[in-house]
Amino acid sequence: MTILSDPPNALYAYVGAFVDELRRHHLAHAVVCPGSRSTPLAFALAAEPRIKLWMHLDERSAGYFALGLAKRTGGVVALVVTSGTAAANLFPAIVEANLTHVPLLILTADRPPELRENGAPQTIDQIRLYGSHVRWSVDLPLPAASDSALRHIRTMAGRAIATTQGGNPGPVHLNFPFREPLVPAPAPLPPANARDPVAWSGRPADAPYVSVQSAVRSALTTDLVEELADTLLKNPRGLILVGPHNNPDLARDLLPLAHALEYPLLADPLSQFRGIQAAPDHPDDLMLTHYDAFLRSIAGEPGVTEGPYAQFADAPPAIVLRFGAMPTAKPLLQYLQRHPDHRQLVFVEDSDWPEPTSLASTILRGEAAAIVRALNASPAIRDRAATVRRAGRTISPWLAHWQSAERAASQAIQQTVEGFDALFEGRVFLELGDLLPADATLVVGNSMPIRDCDTFFAPRQPLRVYGNRGANGIDGITSTALGISAGGSSPTVLVIGDLSLYHDLNGLLAAKLYPLHLTIVLIDNDGGGIFSFLSQAEYPEQFEQLFGTPTGLDCAPAVAMYGGTLTDVADWGAFRRAVQAGIAAGGLRVVRLRTDRATNVTMHRAIWAAVSQALTHADPPPAMDDDLTAEDR
Repeated sequence: MTILSDPPNALYAYVGAFVDELRRHHLAHAVVCPGSRSTPLAFALAAEPRIKLWMHLDERSAGYFALGLAKRTGGVVALVVTSGTAAANLFPAIVEANLTHVPLLILTADRPPELRENGAPQTIDQIRLYGSHVRWSVDLPLPAASDSALRHIRTMAGRAIATTQGGNPGPVHLNFPFREPLVPAPAPLPPANARDPVAWSGRPADAPYVSVQSAVRSALTTDLVEELADTLLKNPRGLILVGPHNNPDLARDLLPLAHALEYPLLADPLSQFRGIQAAPDHPDDLMLTHYDAFLRSIAGEPGVTEGPYAQFADAPPAIVLRFGAMPTAKPLLQYLQRHPDHRQLVFVEDSDWPEPTSLASTILRGEAAAIVRALNASPAIRDRAATVRRAGRTISPWLAHWQSAERAASQAIQQTVEGFDALFEGRVFLELGDLLPADATLVVGNSMPIRDCDTFFAPRQPLRVYGNRGANGIDGITSTALGISAGGSSPTVLVIGDLSLYHDLNGLLAAKLYPLHLTIVLIDNDGGGIFSFLSQAEYPEQFEQLFGTPTGLDCAPAVAMYGGTLTDVADWGAFRRAVQAGIAAGGLRVVRLRTDRATNVTMHRAIWAAVSQALTHADPPPAMDDDLTAEDR
């Protein structure tokens, strides 16, 4: 007797049919937390060899592990927990999955109706527990072994999988009320000759019981494409902004358009664009990575002179094309707000409204790459691209202005950083840009790591870069990185701060259990480093207690407990050797840099001042009448 092909009782016939449908819809991974009420789901998933089971003891870490696994594989990941607070502990990961469109299938076990709202143990109200943070939530009926019940649960499996992956991907919640006994003890079932074979065994040829198809008619007409192309060509002062984005193929279509228009392309570190090399027939690279430094607001930044920054920031764009989520860099947002009269076109691939600036004039819904391909194929853009190729150099004063600022900032950053005696946190990303192999995956923690990544990370080769930038929390980052590692075979490196690691120490258990390969670069400044840059730091009497929050903890024993190895480094040569050794050796490797929060602020401000000074030698902003199209010239 097997649980799936020969169910012992009505409960397992019902749950077995559900799991069978998940498998038919190509579910490959299930993250399961131990618990009594969820026993039927756990047993049924464990009995399906084509679904890989990942056991996690801590539900919050489990949620983030599933999040990372789904991000890396691109497929739906099921997440199973028992009733009560176990279900509540998934909430932070579900919030992140909702905001970043990650397909999680949340399966919570629950008490039956007669045990709800009457003091039964381990019982909370789980109906629509996650509110608006899931795409769909349903409280399922009690399991039964009738033909109609099995048809229904198979349909629900297909519907749930389709909803996680539909036009607006994201988490879905199914709540399962189970009565005891919860184990696969034999109990009478309808005789075989009274069963509908499709309801009990599924459709022939391993087909899904219900298949959800999308047939969306494109509204991208020839007239719309030509109108958009004409608008772009009439506005030489354009910018292309690519925020956090999970489709690396967008670059293949967007880079030719940027070259044809000679628009600077400002690539967020999570855009999957950084490190992509310019095409051989476009010698002047237009992808910029140091814009956070040369667009930085002068307000309240000690040591930064006003002149060069103001000169650069006074050059307004006429049109902005934005892809993906809002970029990380606050100076970029301030630059756009400084010039609110520009026309901003936001390309959106789902039902979100990723536009916190309230500056957008047009929202274009649809597959961004398809829209860009249509623009590239338009006669006007093709003619412009041919003109740029024949020139063999930058012919736009606007683009030359931005490229000059990028070069000035890059040189100033490199020279200033090399002059520091102490370990500088931002240099981690300068070093990783050289160290990481082309097939590596970088995961970046929130607060200071992602901001330093934005400013300093300019890799020499294309990489996959991940972060949890939906809700921007510092919790669950380690588990997310381990899930990403589990979902692929490339070397995975995580850069994280000490407080963020503390928040998710339980997540390290996954590295020990499976085992997984993760090299963690730990920036340990004994507290919340980002607050030292904020106005809260101006109140020293309360600052350390309320915001700096030093813990004095040494994570080395915890790393050892989970089977990892920790290496302390005191110089950049040792850092490079430790990271390379960690990647080569595999397993859980932690490379720790101990830094000082106050010194780190001083070094950042020295860099901003150096970039400000360097901009005095950059190309001045072009006059408005210099911005002529090739045809006009």
